[in-house]
Amino acid sequence: MDATAAALIGMGLAALGFAGSGVGLGILFGKAIEAIARQPAAEAQLAKYIWIGMAFVEAVALYGLVVAFIIMGKA
Repeated sequence: MDATAAALIGMGLAALGFAGSGVGLGILFGKAIEAIARQPAAEAQLAKYIWIGMAFVEAVALYGLVVAFIIMGKA
């Protein structure tokens, strides 16, 4: 296997962070909707934690994108 093929495989593996991010966001918002449905009075407090959690999950996708671009630049 040459270096170009290995770089392309590495870029594909780095892009798996997008799939993890999508699953994480789905779980996050699904559970948030369940929690708000059970306790509507806590919506304001839950919203703060939802935004923080969303930022962390999206950071994973951005890290995967940056790694894929770094690998692409070296190939």
